[in-house]
Amino acid sequence: MRKICTLVLLLTFAITLVPTDADAQRFTLRKRYASVGVHVGAMNYFGDIVPEPDFTSLRFKSTRPNIGISYTYRYFPRISVRGSFHWGRIIGDDVKSAALNETENAGRYRRNLSFRNDIKELSAVAIVDLFENRQTYRRRPDFVPYGFVGIAVLHHNPKAYYESGSHPGLSGDQDIPTGWYELQPLGTEGQQLSGNDPYKRVQVAIPFGLGVRYKLDRYWDLSFEVGWRKTFTDYLDDVSTGYVNKSDLLGSGNASPNRQASAIFSDRSAEGEFTASLIPDPTPGVPYKRLSGYGTPENQVRGHRDDKDWYIVSGVNINYILTPRIRSPKFR
Repeated sequence: MRKICTLVLLLTFAITLVPTDADAQRFTLRKRYASVGVHVGAMNYFGDIVPEPDFTSLRFKSTRPNIGISYTYRYFPRISVRGSFHWGRIIGDDVKSAALNETENAGRYRRNLSFRNDIKELSAVAIVDLFENRQTYRRRPDFVPYGFVGIAVLHHNPKAYYESGSHPGLSGDQDIPTGWYELQPLGTEGQQLSGNDPYKRVQVAIPFGLGVRYKLDRYWDLSFEVGWRKTFTDYLDDVSTGYVNKSDLLGSGNASPNRQASAIFSDRSAEGEFTASLIPDPTPGVPYKRLSGYGTPENQVRGHRDDKDWYIVSGVNINYILTPRIRSPKFR
């Protein structure tokens, strides 16, 4: 799947270099046109909290909505440029995406991590049509497959939900209130230790994909497309490396609520269904329990730092063509 996506990306980029000065001369300003559109669809995610450690692994029950608006301008017979803004949500849950009786997934089931992440994306892409249109918008083809590639800037903010009392053995002053918690400020993998910087919530991505467009009438187009987002972060799900000592996350003295939350969200194996198998933290005085094989630096099963996270945007676009305004030449 990675090879296919890379091939689509390279081919689409190569085709964008095809237009020549002759194309520009034949495709006059009178034939260029713009459109505005609305997107309704879905977002899916691939990262450390999926059914299988494979790029094609998706859990459709984890699909969440995505909406967007766009502006498109056709420059050449085959090529348009589009600016878009999208908002969508991705989620992941070890308990729902894995199964205890699966040999490879049992570790993820016990790990018990989960998250949701609202993504706001601003993108600019070049769209390359398979069939060219050298006429005006009125004579555009009825059915056109296309590919696209570009650049995007996104803001993301992974969160996780905690229900007070779900972690065994904690007293009232050691627990945290029920609710959704932003994970990046908590430094669940020790980013705040030893002067390390937290991961950035503003990231760059490469959007690319395929679609088909259908002409409804003179002014309206309907299209369906699937787009992949290649990101350069492994923290869309707040999971990347290994565990850290909870004693380090708590610090010395009375731990603040943020440090307590960091310790809880760093390792959630104790909140599953295996309460009879829990063991105390190896550090004396640390109240958090865990499953054997989780929650300490010796257990590197929290994430896979070498694989960056991806997300996928799919759905339907409906576009309205703005009638070109061409000024008549003035004769003197």
